[in-house]
Amino acid sequence: MKFFRTIHVLFLAFFLLFICTSLYATDQVRYQGKPDLQTHYDQAKFFYNQLKTQKNLGNSRDNWLKGVGNFRRIYLAEPKSDFASSCLFMLGRMYFDMYQRFGEGIDLGEAISYYRDVGSLFPNHRLADDAYYAVGSILLEEVNDPKRAAKSFGRVVSHYPNGDMHTPAVTMLKQLSQQHNIPLPSVMIDSSQLKKLTNVLPVKYWSSDNYTRVVIKASGAVTYREELLEEIGKQPRRLYIDFQNSYIEPRYRSPVPIEDGLLKRVRTGQYSPDTVRVVLDIESISSYKIFSLPDPFRVVIDVKGDRVAAPSQRQSVVARQTTRQSSPRIQIASPQPIRPKVKPPITGVPSQIERRTEGTAVAVAPAQSGSDSPESSVEEKQTVDAVVVLRDHKKSPPHLSSASTRPQKPDTIASSPPISLAQQLGLGVRTIVIDPGHGGKDPGAIAFGMKEKDIVLKVAKSLGTQLVQKYNAKVILTREDDRFLPLEERTAIANTNDADLFISLHVNAHPSPKVSGFETYFLNLSTSEEAMRVAARENATSTHQMSDLQDILSEIMQNSKINESARLAQQVHSSIESGMNSKPYVLKDMGVKQAPFYVLIGAEMPAILIELAFISNPRDAQLLANNQFIEILTQQISDGVLEYINANTAQL
Repeated sequence: MKFFRTIHVLFLAFFLLFICTSLYATDQVRYQGKPDLQTHYDQAKFFYNQLKTQKNLGNSRDNWLKGVGNFRRIYLAEPKSDFASSCLFMLGRMYFDMYQRFGEGIDLGEAISYYRDVGSLFPNHRLADDAYYAVGSILLEEVNDPKRAAKSFGRVVSHYPNGDMHTPAVTMLKQLSQQHNIPLPSVMIDSSQLKKLTNVLPVKYWSSDNYTRVVIKASGAVTYREELLEEIGKQPRRLYIDFQNSYIEPRYRSPVPIEDGLLKRVRTGQYSPDTVRVVLDIESISSYKIFSLPDPFRVVIDVKGDRVAAPSQRQSVVARQTTRQSSPRIQIASPQPIRPKVKPPITGVPSQIERRTEGTAVAVAPAQSGSDSPESSVEEKQTVDAVVVLRDHKKSPPHLSSASTRPQKPDTIASSPPISLAQQLGLGVRTIVIDPGHGGKDPGAIAFGMKEKDIVLKVAKSLGTQLVQKYNAKVILTREDDRFLPLEERTAIANTNDADLFISLHVNAHPSPKVSGFETYFLNLSTSEEAMRVAARENATSTHQMSDLQDILSEIMQNSKINESARLAQQVHSSIESGMNSKPYVLKDMGVKQAPFYVLIGAEMPAILIELAFISNPRDAQLLANNQFIEILTQQISDGVLEYINANTAQL
């Protein structure tokens, strides 16, 4: 009996083994070849649709697991077939549907895993961008993790520019950047391709008691519009500028406090996914001007008005000097403040030739060194204490006293300053800003082993010495060493220091080495082709863009000091011509001209630009290398400045 029972068990075992082997072999046969895979894939999708539409069938989790098994078997049978990636994508979709229907967290994890497998195992498949987009949507909407979602959307934008999910991913990234301050991928910024965003850079500003210049740079030309909103309820008066199709990195969106009596602060943010809004909260302004400059593109906002001083600000000049902080007045919207290093005064130049200042409480501010340092050394802090105080009253009649007219030492800031010759003439010309052109990464014109930036710096220091020694004028250099300054910053330095005259020094160049001589310019529209060429070179732009700028200038210069600048140019030019017309130092007179120079735009005082000579001409270049020639040239320029003051005094 036991024997027959054993035989029966063995027979059943062999029978079951035969059936399983037959089924496996059948599966192997029917999963071979594209037609068979297509059939089973269609059947699996049909069952999935039944689960979605048939309520009784779809309410069973077991049925959903059977549907998952259908796609999994197809994938495992042929993991490198054309249907493999589609099966993985369907597995991700089914598990996400299961999560939404049954609320099992494990299903959500499976959905993300399968979607990611599509992108990692089949990165070139048409469903890869759909899978990464699906992961991003799940992470954002279900997991509430916008940062991880942005990474997934960013992969779609970076790796699948021609995919059908590219545009939706771009839209999602813009929204995440606006709503959650998440940086955009670099591929979406600073590109000439359609639908790419222009990158708006950190806001800079220069400020004084009655003037503020705000500069907003961008990675490319951008359309913008401005609107002035009056005070409504608790909302302060404000001016805002919208940059279309633009983006600003989250780290640059922090408000920049100004609180100079004109502006409270500058706020920058991603107003909409495609719009950057810059808001100027206004304390008290009487007028403003907005214009743009190319290469690099930047929008310049000049604000003027009467300062509204808070009670805490009404303190003595000496107290302001004593408690002054070493941080610069040029501020950048970045996580950490940028503090410049301080250098000792220029040796060999009188103490009243002052370094450029980025504020108004003092006339000597820390000079930037090119590298940003969070703190200053002990020696640097000692240098900051030796300052000359600016007076808040500009062009007011001088207060006569018996004070000595000898040059004042830097450390005697508490004593009354001497009355300069310019002040005695009654015009209140207290401060002259000299601007050596170019510098740093911008060498200017180069020829015969010389660079324009070096020549004009030498001339500026010599001219400053002449003005101090002869007229006891207060002189500020926009740069005292080899550093780069944007053109709009040079004018801002003059305005924020309440300068009475602005002189920008340059050296000319021409394709023909035969062209030589000096010429003097003031800001105005121009029809001269040669003047436009010179302005284009100094502006580092093209003559075509210079022509476009003329339309802007026609409105900007309505209130500019064009007539005074023309007289200053003529007086200085005539002085140079009279003193440089005999051997061995002869310069050809090229005349007084007018042109749209960026460095002169927005100047609140008579402003001129002198092209001293042609570095491209062998003889002019030889003169520029001669120290005695530089000395005589600067004497003539300084004499021209005094002649301008005398001529204007005679008209009073």
